[in-house]
Amino acid sequence: MRAFLCYCSAMKLYAVSDVHVGHAANLAVLESISPHPDDWLIIAGDVGESLLHLNRVLECMTERFARVVWVPGNHELWTMPMESARGEEKYRLLVECCRRFGVLTPEDPYCLWEGEGGPVRLCPLFLGYDYSFRPASVAPGHELEWAADSGILCADERFLHPDPYASKAEWCRVRCELTEQRLEAIGDDYPTVLINHYPLRRDLVHLFLIPRFIIWCGTTRTEDWHKRFRAKLVVSGHLHVPATDWVDGVRFEEVSLGYPRQWRRRLKRPTQHLREVLPGPRPRFGRERTRYHWR
Repeated sequence: MRAFLCYCSAMKLYAVSDVHVGHAANLAVLESISPHPDDWLIIAGDVGESLLHLNRVLECMTERFARVVWVPGNHELWTMPMESARGEEKYRLLVECCRRFGVLTPEDPYCLWEGEGGPVRLCPLFLGYDYSFRPASVAPGHELEWAADSGILCADERFLHPDPYASKAEWCRVRCELTEQRLEAIGDDYPTVLINHYPLRRDLVHLFLIPRFIIWCGTTRTEDWHKRFRAKLVVSGHLHVPATDWVDGVRFEEVSLGYPRQWRRRLKRPTQHLREVLPGPRPRFGRERTRYHWR
């Protein structure tokens, strides 16, 4: 694997996630993006459900941006009818697709980015979830029953398989341990941008209509990673609730587009779904933690 270095004082870093291009309206939104020949783009998961979806999006975005960074969401890892690749095998096929387009993935070296807001080290992650985002009153192993009591069952329970691991929680544990080792090995010479599909902190999960969906939204293993690994910025998706949070002086960006019925209610113009994350906004009012929804 080769290391990547990019320098351009005017270069910006953009991000989007949960583009779900199986919906024709979402694909049309992506294809309407104007060229950004000097800028980079983060795609933080949930491009679609198939290799064809990923291939279409990468073909489109690599033509418009200087470089693209991708991390997998849960939808990319689904095994749909007529497919055979499951779990780790499906993930490796996705990585291979990215490499054909020169797209950076969680399996590549963490590159140094020196555009506006840099220098920072971009760290794409693939971590998963382990149902640990649950109330203390819910015993381990009873999370699905607790969610089902409110009529909630994530489609991952049908389509996302952890092969060759015994469970999704085990796959998550392995990915977290591997990623911790890699992050510890890069040293402390530059701050980091942590990029993951799922939010790294439980307190950033705000799902007012389906609160018990929280168990499919991450792992408590990563609660302090923004401090442990010197993050300047954390980028995630999955929630379909785009927002900016500040925690411990670190900016957290949730950059979802979401389904057409969701983004059509909040976007005044199509270009609003593309979030500039570096240099990005500064903290307001001098507060330790502030939350802004960009709707």
